[in-house]
Amino acid sequence: MATDVRMAPAWKAALADEFEKEYWRDLTTFVREEYTTGPIYPAPKDVFHAFDACPFDKVKVVILGQDPYHGRGQAHGLCFSVPEGVSIPPSLQNIYKELHDDLGIEQPQSGNLDHWAHEGVLLLNATLTVRAGQPGSHQGKGWETFTDAVVRLLNHEREHLVFMLWGNYAKAKGEHIDRRKHLVLEAAHPSPYSARAGFFGCRHFSKANEYMKQNGIDPVTW
Repeated sequence: MATDVRMAPAWKAALADEFEKEYWRDLTTFVREEYTTGPIYPAPKDVFHAFDACPFDKVKVVILGQDPYHGRGQAHGLCFSVPEGVSIPPSLQNIYKELHDDLGIEQPQSGNLDHWAHEGVLLLNATLTVRAGQPGSHQGKGWETFTDAVVRLLNHEREHLVFMLWGNYAKAKGEHIDRRKHLVLEAAHPSPYSARAGFFGCRHFSKANEYMKQNGIDPVTW
């Protein structure tokens, strides 16, 4: 099964055991069938884009999302990110606002976060595919087991990572991260419904960069 996975080689090797498990076989069967029945996002080539854009040994920061965007042309494999030319979604607008308030960075005109990924930010959704217009439609099919394994691998195999957990879902997914060897930053979700309840003012970007500096790691150019 591992030979079928289009993913950066280091990630593929690190996660090889997952690709031999029964849940993975069931998941891949389900996802392949879904792509034949109607619009599924992101495009197949972008399902593992987060892994290709941010190699295993280059990860500095992990941001956990939940589902890919379910609107046409939005999802491209990075949580909170949209391709060039696509309107910036409300949650990302709020992320940009906090980035400005924290580090003084002017809001970008683009919602494409590929440059973050290339800086070492793993933008990982818990579920990597979704039906068009149906949020949550691919939850409970095995993706969460896979992405839990990714978090577990990073927790065990790397040191001095920064995990940004925004909202209760992300906090629950990251509850087993070893806080003695990593920095875990928690806040409300940047959604318009909750950003004022603890996301704005969290200063996660400056805290992350300061932690990296203290541990001899080049900070992220956000």
